[in-house]
Amino acid sequence: MTAVTPLARASWALADGWTVARRDLIHWANQPMTVVFGIAFPIMITLAFGYLFGGAVRVPEGADYFAFLMPGMYGMTMLFGLSATMIAVTTDVSKGVTDRFRSMPMAPSAVLIGRALADLLNSVLVLAGLLACGLVVGWRPATLSGALAAISLLLLLRFALLWAGIYLGLLTKDPGGVVAIQTLEFPIGFLSNAFVAPSTMPGWLGAVSEWNPLSSTVAATRELFGNPGWGGESWVAQHAILMALLWPALITAVFFILSVRLYQRLDR
Repeated sequence: MTAVTPLARASWALADGWTVARRDLIHWANQPMTVVFGIAFPIMITLAFGYLFGGAVRVPEGADYFAFLMPGMYGMTMLFGLSATMIAVTTDVSKGVTDRFRSMPMAPSAVLIGRALADLLNSVLVLAGLLACGLVVGWRPATLSGALAAISLLLLLRFALLWAGIYLGLLTKDPGGVVAIQTLEFPIGFLSNAFVAPSTMPGWLGAVSEWNPLSSTVAATRELFGNPGWGGESWVAQHAILMALLWPALITAVFFILSVRLYQRLDR
């Protein structure tokens, strides 16, 4: 009997994963308002922050508020997608869709990979819409190469959070449990450098804020976009780009393994 090589297994998982991803893409094509609302929501939040609160916020270096705000909103949008992934996973589990997939001759990780691919593509559309909004209100990146690098870091964080969302969705199994995660998204997002300088927080809270993975990505994207930021004297603040690579790698490694193992144990 011929042994299956790791490369062959990976190719099989990716092929099956793309098949599952196409199912979600077709679903969105049949219900486009889901995608439209997903794009419109962060734009509405951005405009609300920019025009309602912009005049009351002291921006670093005296820069335009939108130049400071947009990288923070890009990072927050990557975080907001976590609950959307959880909803999709828990809905499939509760409706028996996941059980039907598990009965098919496909790679064990294909369902999870398919969900991650579909949600990542959706995140690209949402981020593109928000980038367009930023350009309309006057935000500009300093260089094209820096902008591409910053966008890559944002999507890298989103990919990592996808696996956290998949794991939490499999763990709760109940769409009602998603409400708790949705409630926590805003506190986690605000406990970062996206809108407030960690140096203005109490010492221990500022340290937590600086070590928030979102803070590293937001600080790195501000640097790459050439936009104003808070800076900071701590090691993690001084090495934002490095941490914006390390945090997503760590989160992906942990939650991918946990998700696959939990998926294989469902209803056993």
